[in-house]
Amino acid sequence: MIGDHATDKFFDYLGMDNSYCTNHKRSNFALDMRIIYLKELMEDAPVKVRTQLLDFDTKRIHFLHYIDHAHENFTACLNESVGIHVDMVHRKSTNFPINVYERIKKVAQEHQKIPIPESLDRTIGIG
Repeated sequence: MIGDHATDKFFDYLGMDNSYCTNHKRSNFALDMRIIYLKELMEDAPVKVRTQLLDFDTKRIHFLHYIDHAHENFTACLNESVGIHVDMVHRKSTNFPINVYERIKKVAQEHQKIPIPESLDRTIGIG
């Protein structure tokens, strides 16, 4: 749930809040998602979430949430997601509107300075 709420806040920040979705009949669907657990975070522990935009194009957005203990200076997990912008009337992918795309582009320029965690380089598997 923490990752879901963080995604909602990130999309709000980018200009795709609930009113945008309702008024424009647009939404974002998850295409892929991964959670990497790093350290146990106890129930009711205070948390803070940092979000990093990793990549984007005209319809898709790739981002990472760092879920941190708010006081003990550690990252408990990484929540990586790729989403796609969808026209809810025609039920197919569609481009971000220009104002949202420009906002995403601005955030991407700011976030390109942030190193990408090495743990995102690995693939999922047992062996």
